[in-house]
Amino acid sequence: MQYDAIVIGGSFAGLAAATYLARARRSVCILDTRSPRNRYAKASHGFLGQDGTNPLAILDTARTQVLAYSTVVLIEREAIKARPVNSGFAVSLADGTIIEGQKLILAFGLRDILPAIPGIKERWGSTVLHCPYCHGIEFANQPLGVLHSGTVSVHQALLIADWGPTTLYLNGAKLDEKTEAKLVQRGVKMKDACVKAVAGENGGLSTIILRNGTRDAISALYLTPQSVLSSSFADQLGITIDHGPIGPTIRTDADRMTTVPGIYAAGDIARVPHSVSWAVADGVTAGTAAHRALVFR
Repeated sequence: MQYDAIVIGGSFAGLAAATYLARARRSVCILDTRSPRNRYAKASHGFLGQDGTNPLAILDTARTQVLAYSTVVLIEREAIKARPVNSGFAVSLADGTIIEGQKLILAFGLRDILPAIPGIKERWGSTVLHCPYCHGIEFANQPLGVLHSGTVSVHQALLIADWGPTTLYLNGAKLDEKTEAKLVQRGVKMKDACVKAVAGENGGLSTIILRNGTRDAISALYLTPQSVLSSSFADQLGITIDHGPIGPTIRTDADRMTTVPGIYAAGDIARVPHSVSWAVADGVTAGTAAHRALVFR
């Protein structure tokens, strides 16, 4: 099974890359397990023309549209191994099938590691959130919180104050005087005690409970979780990975080509910050760059 390109991951970045390759009349195989990172959110915001639409609905439409191109194949099976071969790259699936392609586009996404605080996991993507641009105005002027997980949390709290009254829950962390002064200037409150749990009826969020017994009213809690690559392909293929304060990022150039020629990476695995719009844009960049490389090799 030989293709011009194999795309590992059929979410926003992967489908965008496949669409542009298909429009260049190139054969593309998309490998996907239908588990996008934002599957927990009921609505995606800020994506032009689709504001407020369920992300799975957007992907369903995109999948139908890309499969209308006769050169595209979608296989809903897990890819477990990739290696270089003379003609490009070979990808092995969990059932033993081997697929070969001249170019390889990695778009398999990240997996978030949430803090082990009762109530957070159940509310992730609805009232426990990571991006105020994606899920901020829906909670405007309501009590908001930021759970401290590192220096990035201070930056997050300073931003989120534009959406409503904000409290930075330090969860036992300590800040220097200069940082505290910045937060005070922005009107951000700070609480030292560790967070015990978050609670609310019917899956909503109304209360954050601290270990000192304090119970605060809250409508949305923001946090920046640690993330990990949801696949080991970068390590398997010898691709350089950069490690930042919130997790790994696959190193790419302006064309989204990795440090291994012929392999591209797009979406959350290859950039910070993250959003649907950026993932789609990066997918377009990777797809068109892969096409040019097929032509001008």
